[in-house]
Amino acid sequence: MSASASGYLPSEATQPASSTLRMASLSALPPILLGLAVPGVLLFVWWLAVVRGWATPLTLPAPGSVVRALLDMCHDGTLSANLATSLRRAAIGFALGAVAGLGLGATMGLSRTAELLLRPGLMAIVQVPVLAWIPLLMIPCGIGETLKYVTIGVAAFSPILVNTAKGFRQVSPALVEVGALYRFTTIQRLRHILIPGALPPLFTGLRLGMTQGWHSLVVVELVASTEGIGYLAVMARQMFQLDVMLATMAVIGIVGFSLDRTLRAAEAWCARRFGGQLA
Repeated sequence: MSASASGYLPSEATQPASSTLRMASLSALPPILLGLAVPGVLLFVWWLAVVRGWATPLTLPAPGSVVRALLDMCHDGTLSANLATSLRRAAIGFALGAVAGLGLGATMGLSRTAELLLRPGLMAIVQVPVLAWIPLLMIPCGIGETLKYVTIGVAAFSPILVNTAKGFRQVSPALVEVGALYRFTTIQRLRHILIPGALPPLFTGLRLGMTQGWHSLVVVELVASTEGIGYLAVMARQMFQLDVMLATMAVIGIVGFSLDRTLRAAEAWCARRFGGQLA
């Protein structure tokens, strides 16, 4: 009995240690390698499905075919021209939504009266999906560039509004009282108290707004456009060029990820710039 116990207990004790060791070795890996693990596995399964014949090239092109299609689009300028058009639309539409969302969100967050007046109507507008807005917006805007700018702005507006209002509401009243004690002007209150306190939710709203704006751009280009990255994808689908379609989808994902990382970097810079203001 004692022999079996002595043979059992050490192995039982080493199990948590080995699990901790495996977790420590994983955490020691560079973050980029951990982030590429899941896409790498999916890419391998994709390649294996093509090689083993689980999927035909008509339904799932090989990864190499997609890469060649992407390189061809880069070489002939198709990708750069359409991507530049989409990025211009995204920038203008996001700017419209951000200005409206930040302005109204700050007003609601700083004024209880304004929140009571504006919140019910704006929250009702926020609940309407962007796709439902497109037929209505076509009436005053037509199907030209204005429609795309306004659609992207509407998509970006909702999360920016909600998170900006939340950010300004959560600023500590004690800090506001300190500002009043030191007779801060409105600009000083914004710079030293309100903006630093509202910064994390504010950037959360901007990042979500950018993501939704980018998604809505692709949707509106699928519906009404003769150029742009979304138009490129729908034309490839209609012509059954699945390698081009998948290459375009990859570009859409990479650009969206890059935009999010850019806003993360901007948030980190603002945190360093304004973070010490509250100390």
